[in-house]
Amino acid sequence: MKKALIIGASGGVGGAVASALAGKGWKVIGLSRVERPAKDGIEWRVGDAMSADDLRRAAQGVDVVFYGANPPKYRGWSEVCLPMIRNTIAAAEAAGARLVFPGTVYNFGPDAGEVWSEDSPQNPVTKKGAIRVAMEAELEAFAKRGGRVLIVRAGDFFGGDAANSWFQGALVKPGQPVGDVTYPGDPSLGHEWAFLPDLAETFVQLLDREDYLGAFERFHFQGHYITGEEMAAALRRVANEPGVSVKLFSWWMMKLASPFVGFCREVLEMRYLWQKPLRLDNRKLAGFLGAEPHTPLDEAVRQSLVRVGCLPA
Repeated sequence: MKKALIIGASGGVGGAVASALAGKGWKVIGLSRVERPAKDGIEWRVGDAMSADDLRRAAQGVDVVFYGANPPKYRGWSEVCLPMIRNTIAAAEAAGARLVFPGTVYNFGPDAGEVWSEDSPQNPVTKKGAIRVAMEAELEAFAKRGGRVLIVRAGDFFGGDAANSWFQGALVKPGQPVGDVTYPGDPSLGHEWAFLPDLAETFVQLLDREDYLGAFERFHFQGHYITGEEMAAALRRVANEPGVSVKLFSWWMMKLASPFVGFCREVLEMRYLWQKPLRLDNRKLAGFLGAEPHTPLDEAVRQSLVRVGCLPA
């Protein structure tokens, strides 16, 4: 039985990967700062990713260390992200485990063009983007000195417990019937959406091919590349609400509040990602796996709405 430590197993991508691995027969250990009972095939260990000793103890004997931790609402990124990834690298190195990391699109600036491959230049224009680039540089250095790293980059999440997701933070209101869609960008432009169960299945399939992976592997996951109008149309069909219209997100309110509210400043910094088409080139991933795991859009939207309480199960 293969064994994985999931850092961030109570969050969006970490939780989805933990469930997917447990469903495929892996022994899954979730790291949590509070005690939790074993559930859904996940055994919990108390520990903090800011503690190198906690991580080293939790990672003993594992084959994979998955890093899915993110400070909620973008708080404290500059203080905790690099220390946590360094502690994770040390734990994976001590265990002889592959370190698995979900990449973001924050790494890319406007100079990367409209279609981003694994080799596109990473020249971020934001603080969070610079931090993510620095984290991946730490991972690449780890691989060069003998470690094993797998990075899968994806767009905005939907279909899980991702607290920072635009899907449940703007497009719909959790616990309420589907109403008008509040969209953060130009509804006519394409945007990347990663359905979390598909992304988690991608991680599982890649790890099943460990013997064919290099020491440092980076893949791009395309998911659903759709316009805002296409996402709104799917919401209308699935919720059977033909009158749903698209309203533009009030960025001006974020700008007004940004001097006083840290979260608004952090969200405003990422606005550029909604001002141009954003597409990840997944040809390397599709070639390696044969096909990228892909749930049809309407079914993915239905599951997502059920998950956030907008539709009955």
